Amino acid sequence: MTTTAPRVITEALGGSALSLAAQRGALGEWYLERPQTADEWRSYLRRVAAGHAATDWVDALAPALNAGGVAAARLARVANGKGVVISTGQQAALFGGPLYTLIKALSALSIADALEHALGIPTAPVFWAATDDADYEEASWAAVAVAGGLRKLELPPLRRVGIPMSRVPMPTVDRLVEELATACGAAVAPEVLAIVRRNFTPQATLGDAYVGHLRALLEPLGIAVLDASHPAVRRSAAPVLTRALEDARAIERVLRERYLAIERAGYSPQVEHIPTLSLVFEYAPDGEKRRVPIGEVDEVRDRADPTMLGPNVLLRPIVERFIMPSAAYVAGPGEIAYFAQVSAAAQVLESHVPLVVPRWSATIVEPRMERLLARLGAAPEELREPHRLEARLARAAMPPDLADGLRLFRHDITNAIARLERADRDHLVPAASLEGLRRSLSHRLDRADRRFLAAVKRRETSLMADVATAVAGLYPEGIRQERMLNFVPFLARYGQPLIDAMQAEVGKYAAELVGAQPPSTARSVAERV
Repeated sequence: MTTTAPRVITEALGGSALSLAAQRGALGEWYLERPQTADEWRSYLRRVAAGHAATDWVDALAPALNAGGVAAARLARVANGKGVVISTGQQAALFGGPLYTLIKALSALSIADALEHALGIPTAPVFWAATDDADYEEASWAAVAVAGGLRKLELPPLRRVGIPMSRVPMPTVDRLVEELATACGAAVAPEVLAIVRRNFTPQATLGDAYVGHLRALLEPLGIAVLDASHPAVRRSAAPVLTRALEDARAIERVLRERYLAIERAGYSPQVEHIPTLSLVFEYAPDGEKRRVPIGEVDEVRDRADPTMLGPNVLLRPIVERFIMPSAAYVAGPGEIAYFAQVSAAAQVLESHVPLVVPRWSATIVEPRMERLLARLGAAPEELREPHRLEARLARAAMPPDLADGLRLFRHDITNAIARLERADRDHLVPAASLEGLRRSLSHRLDRADRRFLAAVKRRETSLMADVATAVAGLYPEGIRQERMLNFVPFLARYGQPLIDAMQAEVGKYAAELVGAQPPSTARSVAERV
């Protein structure tokens, strides 16, 4: 079966005022400055690689990476100080999460390719699968666009909170897998659904399924997937985690100062400052995690097995930079914002300040969506405000005599009030009274107009269903597609042609980011491994 690749549109990443300022490079006091020239990138990458030259970090993390194929080959080439890593990541989520999970992975791959091609320094992409995250409410659902609107596939609520996704069971997931398959429609790439079925089973945990799913999709592209819950990660991170417990009070002070500094600069800090808690999580034998109170750090440090400790969101980038030569973390807008706080903690820990770079952002417009938009006579941007689009289409569908009657009525109100104003030469009635009469009549006419439009919408069920379908496909619940819709249906419907189209666009973005030549001038690094 052949298919036409969707149109992939590169978008502005967006974000909070703090994130946007950081993306512009305007906050150098809180962020590590991004290299701007090839020479600056070369010097920076060499320093990062040299910092891990004496470590066998690939071997130490091998059980957590469990890489094969092209991904393993790329890791081998950057080991022992020969090269660097470009990392990204996301918390575990049902069926891999929203489209931006895939976008992040392709961003890291393309930036790694662009740097290696431009500088000749081996560079490997690594996806940090945050299976240690315990936000089940965020991880337990996936959204898909279907005819008539948005459909959310959800796992049942957990009886307990604070359980990492690596320990969360999915006894009813098989039913959701079939609903996902139905939402995919005619699959050009049935192997995409086969991967989902192999991993998301009632016998698997949500975290394990997430890791297995991503490895099957990303390793053939050359992207290694690291399971953050694996004991190998915690063992490698033990020096940083222990130091974070020892320096918990000093870290709290600098984080409080940074929080206030961000506020004084007119921005909203991304991560709430909680003065009583350290940046370290402790995991109980039953799997439950809790942030270690500062008052208990000495006790926890003395008794804890390093494999039962983990970093919170502000400590994780520091840990990542410590356990592997991560030259840059490819981040979304919220992550970019919280790196303003990360650097404060890094200074106390005498650790390298991690470099953050913005990910690529995109919207996928499928051929069926193009046809639907053409039928509606609508541009994708109109779907940001669906009520306006519905009103416009309903007005166009209104019987001409009715539309003319409403228009003439409005015209008559305006003319009648103007005639009264001209006739009242002696100002028998205050001008404000006539203006009030005009507003009152116009208001009642507006109400009648809305009732007619609502009636047309109810009658034009097929037209309104088309609008709902288009909105679900491009701006579900009023937000960008990449932040809501699961990526599996896109891959199942279009397969490799979609990946190719996405890589063509993200390649341009990556080349501009690192100041390299456009990717069309050379084969990808994965092809040359």
